[in-house]
Amino acid sequence: MNDTRLAPKIRLHVAQPLGPAQTVPLEREQANYLFNVMRLGPGDLVALFNGRDGEWLAEVITAGKRAGELRCHAQSAPQRMPPDVWLLFAPIKKARTDFIVEKAAEMGAARIVPVQTEFTNSERIRRDRLQAHAVEAAEQCGGTYVPEVTDLLRLDRLLDQWPEDRRLMFCDETLAGGAAGLSGFARGDPWAILIGPEGGFSEAERARLRGASLARAVSLGPRILRADTAAVAALTLWQTALGDW
Repeated sequence: MNDTRLAPKIRLHVAQPLGPAQTVPLEREQANYLFNVMRLGPGDLVALFNGRDGEWLAEVITAGKRAGELRCHAQSAPQRMPPDVWLLFAPIKKARTDFIVEKAAEMGAARIVPVQTEFTNSERIRRDRLQAHAVEAAEQCGGTYVPEVTDLLRLDRLLDQWPEDRRLMFCDETLAGGAAGLSGFARGDPWAILIGPEGGFSEAERARLRGASLARAVSLGPRILRADTAAVAALTLWQTALGDW
């Protein structure tokens, strides 16, 4: 083991279990990244996490162009689970949708749910590509958990099957300038945050959300925000008031 590198700069998300002396075979893309792009070789160290077992310090045992193997040595960080908050958002332009997913993963969302509203501009997403962005964000920000990105779901159908114990923070642009609206709630309860599309919610959607017993309409300040900015602002507001910040 190369003791000259005790703080590896590279973090990698893997699917395999992690533990003392556990070996981890690499997929082709992972091997290409570590050995061809980052130029690692046998004896170099990598930080691994899988979303369940914390972060582990692992040594490169074999390194090839298309494959390789790592071996775990010691846990370098415990498993840290995010608070139980989902981010629901209407997809927008590709780069800005990518931004929302990346920031949600960095800021501690437990689940990311693209929703189709009446005014959603984008009716299709690449769930696998968005999931990869969530993985990359967790690798870069030091997280040990990667939120699931779901398929695109219709908002009305999602509300039809809404869990009875999960509160919904509904970011209503018509309340711009009003109070945030999150006082009086205890930390630790399941929540979801809903960000609308660029065109806002329809009157029917707004009426249904305002009438839902578990929904709380909130303001994100005195200005109407773009959808990607609103996602970051809403997560910041919720994390500060009810999350783990």
